[in-house]
Amino acid sequence: MYNTYATNSNEYRRIFWDAAKGKKVDSQLLIGLSSNDHGALAAPDDFGKKCTEVIEKNGVMHRLCSVVDAFEHGSRIFAKDCADYADWIPEGAEIPIYEGIDDFTTYSVDMHKIAAFVKFSTSFVYDAAFDLEGHLADSLGRNIAHAEDKGFITGTGTDTPYGILDEKNGAETGVSAESLTFDNVISLFFSVKPEYRRNGTWLMNDETALALRLLKDSDGNYLWNQASDTILGRPVEISEYMPAAESGSSPILFGDFRYYWIMRRTPIHVRTLQEKFAVLNQIGYLATEFLDGRLIRRDAVKALTIAASEKDV
Repeated sequence: MYNTYATNSNEYRRIFWDAAKGKKVDSQLLIGLSSNDHGALAAPDDFGKKCTEVIEKNGVMHRLCSVVDAFEHGSRIFAKDCADYADWIPEGAEIPIYEGIDDFTTYSVDMHKIAAFVKFSTSFVYDAAFDLEGHLADSLGRNIAHAEDKGFITGTGTDTPYGILDEKNGAETGVSAESLTFDNVISLFFSVKPEYRRNGTWLMNDETALALRLLKDSDGNYLWNQASDTILGRPVEISEYMPAAESGSSPILFGDFRYYWIMRRTPIHVRTLQEKFAVLNQIGYLATEFLDGRLIRRDAVKALTIAASEKDV
């Protein structure tokens, strides 16, 4: 009979960290463990939570978007696109209920892989005072967070999710302008429906943020609230993966990013690579995670797009 362990059990944690420290683990114990095809072991629940906390801290999109664990789910998701109904009805009057057969849009869910790799000196790994779990969670989490942001913002759907900047599946254009101006930023804000503005967030890179910090109206009032780091009362997030304000680019996004769904298809798996780096007195750790992402309501987030100039056409 095969040995199986839940990832939240003490026995599973012991086996996982013994393997992580390069200790020889009884091959019979590995049979039936939660592992993928490459011999990597699923992270114990508490270690997986630590990694997720680091990802949320360092990853803009993971923090802003809706994250769904779809480990055992099928290959489709259903998104509701229509407006719901609520109104005052006279007593005895007919309530206008409709079938709504076309209210739901079906999206396929893929499994795109992120791989993250770190190395530690064996002198640290074998040292009882070295917090291997904490350092590994921090290192892997930060690397995965950067990879996630890149894919969820700029992904094309090929080997990556459809990023929020994807022309056909990402944010709609709210404003097309020749440059970043006070009026254009305000126009972008109001191009988003009030229901999405309430929880809206601005997303841009550092270069664009600097430009907006310097914008003033005709009375000399700054667009950017320096005290609260907000624009028109809504917070600003910075990502290096947002494009600069160049012809044809979309340097600013604004809206409710909760309508971008991040679907985790598998928990994080970690494989210990000992032999490959043995001559260097190092142990490597290769982590993999399968995810997908999709903006399920394109009008929930709008982009300010820099119009292509004649010389670029």
